[in-house]
Amino acid sequence: MTASRTDLYAFATALARHLPGQWYRKYEGFPAPQDHRPVADRVWDCGPAHSALLDFPDAPVALLHGRDDEQLCVTERPRYPHQYLIAPLEPEGSKPHHFHHVDEPNGIAVPDDPLRAAAAVARRVLPRYHRALEAVHHNARVQPEPPHRPAAPEVAETLTLVWYPDGVVGAPYRSVPEDARMVLYGCRFQYSPHEVAFVLPASYSTSDRALLIQSAVRLLTAQGIGVNFRHAAPTSAGPTSRPPTAALGTRPTAGTPSSARR
Repeated sequence: MTASRTDLYAFATALARHLPGQWYRKYEGFPAPQDHRPVADRVWDCGPAHSALLDFPDAPVALLHGRDDEQLCVTERPRYPHQYLIAPLEPEGSKPHHFHHVDEPNGIAVPDDPLRAAAAVARRVLPRYHRALEAVHHNARVQPEPPHRPAAPEVAETLTLVWYPDGVVGAPYRSVPEDARMVLYGCRFQYSPHEVAFVLPASYSTSDRALLIQSAVRLLTAQGIGVNFRHAAPTSAGPTSRPPTAALGTRPTAGTPSSARR
């Protein structure tokens, strides 16, 4: 970096005079080196200007201010002694979700001729910068706070499906809410009289059981019935099979609600 503070001061001041609108450089427009990172974090285009601010913390930086929240960062272009980098800054006080679906206005490299540099900035930077700022301000007005995902509603009834060591998925009859029984029948669960339970036989393939369980969970939660998955209590039998919900992208654990409940 070869530009002196005086060189950058003169260039930034002349550039502001030639830009359309009311642009000016504040008297305290040179951020101290320790303030380069906050400026870099606000550079809207994470390109050469962002890298230059972080890689050359002792290089001078000027900030130009326009109307409303408009700000431009001016710094020398590394390894190009007769060029500068001009990059728009994000508006202060905005939240991350305000920038969602907003096209970033890019920064550009300009020659050390303020008149030519101002023409390039006016043509290539400011129109996109204005549109981006308007979009951010609009998002801030219509949605000040982040669109948090709502919590699941409370349910009056809950069904716990149990993964048994022999590969069967089911639930004791008395634990199955009455409104859930027809759903289980429709999803190929069977009532086993000698076990006094609803069961989905292990004779179905892993993928078929996964799809049937997914359908049952979707239908039950649509009716306001919560669904949990648990493993059966450990026994002295051999190792258990892998639960079919692995095919759904989730692995149930004791006391953990199914992903379909959300």
